Amino acid sequence: MTDEKKLSESYEREHLRAMRLAERVALLEEENDDLRGKVKRIKSNPLWKLALPVRALYRKSAHTLERVKRQGSPRGVIRKLKSKRVEHLSRARLGTGSFPDAKTREAQTARVFAKDIRFSILTPLYNTPEKFLRDMIESVLAQTYTSWQLCLADASDEAHAYVGRVVKEYAEKDKESFPEGRIVYEHLEKNEGISGNTNACLKLATGNYIGLLDHDDILHPEVLYLYADRIEEEGADYLYSDETTFTGGSIDHMLTMHFKPDFAPDNLRANNYICHFSVFEKALTEGDALFRPAFDGSQDHDMILRLTDRAKHIVHIPRILYYWRSHEGSTAAGIKAKTYAIEAARGAVSDHLKRHGFRNFQITSTRAFETIFRISYEIGGDPKISIVIPNRDHTEELYRCLKSVFQRSTYANFDVTIVENGSAEETHLFYEKLRKGRFRDRIRVADYTKETGNEDFNFSALINYGVAKTDGEYVILLNNDTEVVSADWMEELLMYAQRKDVGAVGAKLLFPDGSVQHAGVILGLGAHRTAGHSHYGMAKENLGYMGRLCYAQNMSAVTGACMMLRREVFEEMKGFDEAFVVSLNDVDFCLRLREAGYLNVFTPFAVLTHYESKSRGLDDTGEKAKRYERESELFRVKWQKVLERGDPYYNPNFTLDKSDYSLRGGEQT
Repeated sequence: MTDEKKLSESYEREHLRAMRLAERVALLEEENDDLRGKVKRIKSNPLWKLALPVRALYRKSAHTLERVKRQGSPRGVIRKLKSKRVEHLSRARLGTGSFPDAKTREAQTARVFAKDIRFSILTPLYNTPEKFLRDMIESVLAQTYTSWQLCLADASDEAHAYVGRVVKEYAEKDKESFPEGRIVYEHLEKNEGISGNTNACLKLATGNYIGLLDHDDILHPEVLYLYADRIEEEGADYLYSDETTFTGGSIDHMLTMHFKPDFAPDNLRANNYICHFSVFEKALTEGDALFRPAFDGSQDHDMILRLTDRAKHIVHIPRILYYWRSHEGSTAAGIKAKTYAIEAARGAVSDHLKRHGFRNFQITSTRAFETIFRISYEIGGDPKISIVIPNRDHTEELYRCLKSVFQRSTYANFDVTIVENGSAEETHLFYEKLRKGRFRDRIRVADYTKETGNEDFNFSALINYGVAKTDGEYVILLNNDTEVVSADWMEELLMYAQRKDVGAVGAKLLFPDGSVQHAGVILGLGAHRTAGHSHYGMAKENLGYMGRLCYAQNMSAVTGACMMLRREVFEEMKGFDEAFVVSLNDVDFCLRLREAGYLNVFTPFAVLTHYESKSRGLDDTGEKAKRYERESELFRVKWQKVLERGDPYYNPNFTLDKSDYSLRGGEQT
């Protein structure tokens, strides 16, 4: 067959296909016209209009049923609706509803402070829209604490010359009450970018405390008063608050409320959670440039990392005191508005880590956000890790655990010590098989019951006994009902445990269905007001509150179901407190670490499945309930002052009834 004939036949086939498609389109158009006619006739029927309420009710019922399906039960929907209501009420309270009344304002303005505290607020201006500019200046003028200075360096072009005129208007009016002139303005000959322009603001500053305010944002009227109070009472030299983004012309139109933890160095390395409203003692700058142009786009993260390194007393005020305007072009509206900020943030963190002596680390974006980072630290040497697993019977669970540890782990220099505690004969036969098996040189059984003559279950005593039988430089405490998921789980734990400032390191534990069982421990959480698991029951795909399931962070405690620490640290703490027989021993241990000055770290990148029953919950029946209550009371008494202060890594604006970071009822703190 010639090429010409092939081409002709191909053309005929395509032509025939096109004709058939045209016929089908014509038929569909006829059907469409027919359907439109039917719809028009139905809607013109009076019964259609009369049935409108019924249709609305049906749609609402269908929507409710769909929500029940998503939440798992009607009770789940009710809980969700309650949380939404609390959030709605909180939004109303945390905006203009939180502003001081006339009596409070008068009392705050009249207070005489013993310390000389003057705030210089730095705000670089650049082509600022007039409404944004006026809102910003008026929020400073509205402060109940009056010893401040607003330093404005203006790089606006000629088309935005009104910026200077507006500033001078407010400056002249303010001089009527404050002749010394609290609004200081300079027009810059050249736009030096956010860093250069802010540094120009700093040159105008005469205050002993520096605050950073963006030209399109708004301050709460009490923020300077509250900061001055903490400086006076506590000697704070770096302060920050909670914040919210808002849209439109009112701060009551909130988008995201960010309730932050107290100072947490690992959180800050992974994510600039401090951000606004940062105020610090001017002396912390030590003559350096406040902002460094090399980090434009993430200059605030770089500055916060440097200054918090130098600060002696960092204070977080858990109140929304800064309103961050979200609009087209602002970072609040999305990082893609300033894509260079991603590399600048990575560079700022890298520079910080190098100052702290870290080398050969990797910084990568996480699934939460481009500037929320996963930091992979270099592991020094090849230290031996001893894994301690308490066990009584449950050979199937133990076998599954051991199999996953030996078959899936990429770290090789480890051994396992099983702490035997009163198992039946068949379990001892299982141990014999292990002693003769492939990994016999790396598995040992230490018989606690035989050596001590004690068959009672005391988790703390088993851990202390087991660790004493090992010789690894590092120790992992591991439950027998766990199973390794991420092959590099030991490396992920070890990279933090090797740091001298770190005590315990915990993994992310999932239930068999993939939902979160453990992502760090929160103090005061739960019915007994002792401690509970963060993000408990959330789907594994969930990013967590503000991305907290996606980056390593400091927590008050981590679970003993999978915990790594240096042997020297375990011995320094003299092991677990054996008064806590079953419960809260791991939390007690971590609090003692915290009291000794160590950081505890949760990492979501070491992942295991924990086959603990989701439905079991607390031991709330019979003797188990009595034992749990005894240990809870012991914990509450021992750590009373700590519990009263609240968990520093969990904002007091969150409820203690649930672990999903939903807001508590009542006023903000």
